[in-house]
Amino acid sequence: MTEQPCRAPTREGVLRAAAKIAALLPITPLLPLELAGGETVWCKAEVLQPVGAFKIRGAWHRLTDLLPSEAPRGIVAVSSGNHAQGVAWAARRLGIAATIVMPRDAPAVKIAATRELGAEIIFYDRYTESRDAIAAELCAASGATLVHAYGDPWVIEGQGTVGIELTVQMAERAGGAPTRIVAPCGGGGLSAGMVLACPDAEVVPVEPEGWDDVIRSLAAGRIEAVGPNPPPTACDALQSMATFPVNFAVLSARGVRGVTVSEAEIRAAQRLAFTRLRLVTEPGGAAGLAAVLAGKVAVDGRTAVILSGGNADPAAFAHMLTGD
Repeated sequence: MTEQPCRAPTREGVLRAAAKIAALLPITPLLPLELAGGETVWCKAEVLQPVGAFKIRGAWHRLTDLLPSEAPRGIVAVSSGNHAQGVAWAARRLGIAATIVMPRDAPAVKIAATRELGAEIIFYDRYTESRDAIAAELCAASGATLVHAYGDPWVIEGQGTVGIELTVQMAERAGGAPTRIVAPCGGGGLSAGMVLACPDAEVVPVEPEGWDDVIRSLAAGRIEAVGPNPPPTACDALQSMATFPVNFAVLSARGVRGVTVSEAEIRAAQRLAFTRLRLVTEPGGAAGLAAVLAGKVAVDGRTAVILSGGNADPAAFAHMLTGD
């Protein structure tokens, strides 16, 4: 088994990843959204990535840094679907075999897209089985490298490239770098990347109610897992059971604090993103915008929101648009 790297992610690593991403992918749009009070919030449309999410960034940085001895043994990843697609996309482009550990209740659209990209899928029950234990066993058996969805320094650095692009875009269009970045949060990979990429900005992670392990961990000063019997949520991409030390260290060092949003607030944000920005967002991808619309995060004209991902189930999305 290839051991998980024991190093801290760095801003230098984010900048190196940004150079890789700039050579590979077009910059995602930054869209202004005027709120009811007249303030403008800037929306970074990561839903328009080739896999519908920022996850392609961390996956590419990690896989392109595999050692020559590691790549032939393949990689194993854990994901509910967005990281899965990012890893599968990068692996196919690089000719690396990819196995993804996915929950059985992952959206069918994400499972199908991951398979279409050529990855092998191993299913697990997110409530009774440990995806990390399953991934560790697979790595031990094959010598594959683990590419964790958030608990990996390369993945964190890659996600931070969103902030590098965002800083340049806002300097050009908003009169300066972002003062506040509001991001959907599962395990904390994106939020940690934003902290490294944008050291002068306040980073606000947003989690669904009942799945706020990162927020509670930061408030308590120690890692806390999701409590027993968490409530159902449409945000499959944000259902991490506990953050990792590597993420917690970056976030706690900055004194990051986050907020939670309800399912109704998330649906309202999805509808507004569709009607005002013409963007399709899955529930988890709209969590940051939900916090802003609900007045849980202040907006000052240089506040940015990350919209990601866009892998919405068509039937569920249509119901959301027309239902409660």
